[in-house]
Amino acid sequence: MSKRLTIGLFGFGVVGQGLHDIISTKDLNIEIKKIAIKNPEKERSLESDLFTTDPNVILNDSSINTIIELINDADAAYEIVTKALKSGKNVVSANKKMIAEHLDELVNIQKEYGTSLLYEGSVCGSIPIIRNLEEYYDNELLHSISGIFNGSSNFILSKIANEGLDYTVALKQAQDLGFAEKDPTLDVGGYDPKYKLVIAAAHAYGVFVRPEEVLNIGIQNFSAADLQFAQEHQLKIKLVPTAKKLNDQELALYVLPKLVPKSDFLYNVENEYNAVSVKAAFADQQLFYGKGAGGHPTGSAVLSDVAALRYDYRYEYKKLNNESKLKLQNDYIIPLYIRYIDEDLINKIQFEYISEDHKNTDFNYIMGGVKISELILNKEAILKDGAFLAEASALINQ
Repeated sequence: MSKRLTIGLFGFGVVGQGLHDIISTKDLNIEIKKIAIKNPEKERSLESDLFTTDPNVILNDSSINTIIELINDADAAYEIVTKALKSGKNVVSANKKMIAEHLDELVNIQKEYGTSLLYEGSVCGSIPIIRNLEEYYDNELLHSISGIFNGSSNFILSKIANEGLDYTVALKQAQDLGFAEKDPTLDVGGYDPKYKLVIAAAHAYGVFVRPEEVLNIGIQNFSAADLQFAQEHQLKIKLVPTAKKLNDQELALYVLPKLVPKSDFLYNVENEYNAVSVKAAFADQQLFYGKGAGGHPTGSAVLSDVAALRYDYRYEYKKLNNESKLKLQNDYIIPLYIRYIDEDLINKIQFEYISEDHKNTDFNYIMGGVKISELILNKEAILKDGAFLAEASALINQ
């Protein structure tokens, strides 16, 4: 029989309200006792006595046995989550930045205090990828995990490619629909999918990687010239995070736009949808597909975690106990398309090989192989130049 959960909820934004909507339609032996909010002046759809601006009202309430953390501030989320776990409360969180930056510590806290932290909603919205990596693939050898992990950037790219919208118009639509924040840097800059990739890699490969060690370059410099190049080659541009096992000791992680052919599962993933492609030694390739942005899709993933806590579910982190520990390798060579403005940028970047070098008065690009470490070193210069780069394995024979 499931136990009753008395919940303290932090955050009542898009996801928090979506979660409340879902819970209110179900009889799950769950009660939301109190909701912590930041702005007491904002008009709410529920009774005022359900809300508080003091986190300790929830954290110090012994009758509350479960915390749901759904706020944007990663530092504040860390304080809430660690205090809750140490006080014996189980936690569900969707804060991918906080989890990615502190996952090794959070795992140790759970072990020490016997509490459970679940975070399915932090990675790819409604897609149950963390639970599958934990359970279905627990004894599987995974060659790679990649996909579309950010609904906001995919929505923008879809609107540009399919409807001919300007980048700024597509971004504004994403913001108006609640898919992108007012400051879209986390999404279009590739930070959001990087945090999700780091979390997924911990469950897939048993490795803790610091987010700052992982390359992320997004779509902020995407132009009409890049779209034309892709369409002329019958390709689509997607922002794709990739985790790839190189050998028994090394793993590559990176987030880059990618030129995707029609034969790729990701080619037809459009708008705010996410997809996770898992390539395994025995199960071969499998695709998980679902909405990755919006209150109800993410709320459903959060609710799945909450429901699992009724049966005392916890992540076992089985692959962390593997004696053969993988290490991040940033010397992996990525085949790239780079559209650039200033020749000085190309002179700064050390190519391992060049397969094509195209120059004319208004469109310069080069294709070749570059180490991840070289891209990390020159990331600031790439973004400042207005250059756009994309993984080009579909065009370059390695």
